[in-house]
Amino acid sequence: MARPRRAAVKVKIAAENRRAHYEYAIEDRFEAGIMLVGTEVKALRGGQATIAESYAEVKNGEVWLINSNIPEFSHGNRFNHEPKRPRKLLLNLREISKLHGAVARQGMTLVPLSIYFNDRGRAKVELGLGKGRKLHDKREHEKEKDWKREAARLLRDRG
Repeated sequence: MARPRRAAVKVKIAAENRRAHYEYAIEDRFEAGIMLVGTEVKALRGGQATIAESYAEVKNGEVWLINSNIPEFSHGNRFNHEPKRPRKLLLNLREISKLHGAVARQGMTLVPLSIYFNDRGRAKVELGLGKGRKLHDKREHEKEKDWKREAARLLRDRG
């Protein structure tokens, strides 16, 4: 029997990719652990990380976070980490195979939406599985969002 999936409780967001929902039509979300070294965790807690240009890819049955920037820890010594190194993401084998199939067959992209610390203090990455939007799709999405906002405003004012 499969155990029920706990809802992700985001306690402290360390980095967020705000443009991801504009650039991609996100269809599915996954929560993954991330393998970090000690100075990376301390730098993440400082909230200086950026994941705006990063992406995830499946290589040899493992998922890697590429091009994410976690700056060096200010009080780190010679054991400080490399800021843009690839970081391994921790997912179940079933989730990895599902992601690999979607990326390989359907041409989808793995986009990191946020890095956060959960209620147990563990660093997690929220991955979005989405398709890239073309320029006309982005415009259409903006129009739809504006209309929903305007409709909500009208309903709120009326009643």
